[in-house]
Amino acid sequence: MTELALDTEPLDRAVAELRDGAHSWTATPLAERIALLERMLPRIADGAEDMVEAAARAKGYGADSPWAAEDWTGAPWALAQTTSAYLRVLRRIAAGKEPLDAGAVHERDGRTLVDVFPAAGWDTLLLNGFTAQVWTRPGTTAEQVRERAAGEYRDRPGSPAVALVLGAGNVAAITALDILHKLYVDGQVVIAKMNPVNAYLRPHFEAVFAEFTERGWVRFVDGGAAEGAHLAAHDGVDTIHVTGSDRTHDAIVWGTDEQAAVRREADTPLNGKPFSSELGGVSPCIVVPGPWSEADYRFQAEHIVTSKMNNSGHNCVASQIVVLPRAWDGTERLLAQIRRVLGELPARSDYYPGADQRLGAVLEAHPEAEAHGDGACRILVPDVARGDMMLEAEVFASALGVVRLAGDTPDAFLREAADFANDKLPGTLGATLLVHPKTEKTHRAAVDAAVADLRYGTLGVNCWSAIGFLLGYTPWGAYPGHTRQDIGSGIGFVHNAFMLADEDIEKTVLRAPFAPAPRGLFTGSPSLSPRPPYFVTNRTAVATLERVTRFTAAPGVAKLPAIFASALRG
Repeated sequence: MTELALDTEPLDRAVAELRDGAHSWTATPLAERIALLERMLPRIADGAEDMVEAAARAKGYGADSPWAAEDWTGAPWALAQTTSAYLRVLRRIAAGKEPLDAGAVHERDGRTLVDVFPAAGWDTLLLNGFTAQVWTRPGTTAEQVRERAAGEYRDRPGSPAVALVLGAGNVAAITALDILHKLYVDGQVVIAKMNPVNAYLRPHFEAVFAEFTERGWVRFVDGGAAEGAHLAAHDGVDTIHVTGSDRTHDAIVWGTDEQAAVRREADTPLNGKPFSSELGGVSPCIVVPGPWSEADYRFQAEHIVTSKMNNSGHNCVASQIVVLPRAWDGTERLLAQIRRVLGELPARSDYYPGADQRLGAVLEAHPEAEAHGDGACRILVPDVARGDMMLEAEVFASALGVVRLAGDTPDAFLREAADFANDKLPGTLGATLLVHPKTEKTHRAAVDAAVADLRYGTLGVNCWSAIGFLLGYTPWGAYPGHTRQDIGSGIGFVHNAFMLADEDIEKTVLRAPFAPAPRGLFTGSPSLSPRPPYFVTNRTAVATLERVTRFTAAPGVAKLPAIFASALRG
């Protein structure tokens, strides 16, 4: 059969239109850039329900299914939240202020830290007890952090340029958020190639970005690998950003022919354009032994299962390996609760292409694996050995493995777990650390050392690292150190509403209450937050997240009682 020739005319036309519009975007004053985002927020809210319905239908369930909560979180709410974050910072700059509050940047133990969340009073109300702090690279001073932030708006604007965003196929908001980052942080107009898996989102994104497309600053195109390759090599494209796999990056940079390995070895790329990327990896959830109650085991089992089953595990930071202490009497109690939660969840399928094959490979390698859902899904491998396939590659599906490590004290276990995660698991995008507040208090030095030593772009302490993707203010990307020859989890950071310089960022450390209100009062983690609405076990998650989305797009005190009532019922 003759292969159809690639029709490049629509792609070339889109690039040409963007090149014509690039100078006008660079010349667009700050006040108008702010106004564009202000007018975007109502479009996000107006189209939110349709966007969620389209995503739910594509995944095989209804918009009224409990699973649709993830579509509110990972589509309209994430987009409204990040848009609002950019707006807050840009309004500060327009008012003649620095992007960061004076007290947000401080030094501790020779390291400069930046408090980025909560950033506003609403944040404290809606995510009470949640915090985020950016750790800068060693040697970076507080003055340098403040001076280099938001260079696009402080006398260091970039030159007019066209950026190619190769969209992700899993989480709906990824492509839209990457577009916003390229426009507002890098100052570049954008051609966004939709991923074939979720190309159904294109009309929804075109509606959200309507003013940007009308003015020649954003273009959406469809297609697969051939279209992406054509655009990546296009003379009219200046920079590239991709969310996906290291294979996609390597194919673009080094090629796919017999000379690809030679080029990589010699560092002579086929495509040497500036390239940023978010490429995933094998994400750990490290559980520190401590004085857990039965309620703690239940709650944290829900937390761990959420970090696996959200989006059927088709997330770049889905927990793939739970790291547990071998000698802790709580290990089996926690696993029993994880099995219970997996078994009680409503039915769903792993929808992402190739998931069946990857899950089949896990089952073939592990005859002892437990299936807790319908068919070959919700797989638990209760004792993964060194050298196992689950420690070497991202499954990107609903399989969860357990590694048991030595260490009869929290201090010894934390040293062992940090070394294991850093040295044995590929990828540096995100990790989660669960530690009881009393354990952290009595083993402060060991916990602090683990937080400092874990080489991940986002580390969540009692908080799934994926929350860093959603907040807008938090930089999102791999731990620094990857190169195009060894790309790992990628290079660069996106979102990052305070527009901290990439060269200053090492990682983001998230923190959340270990236990929900009111029980947190008795565990040492007091807050007003009930069970988080993004938990897959939350009974009112769809209603709560719809209300939170509409509040984020247009805040108002009158909307808060309905949000709180729904959240408490969950």
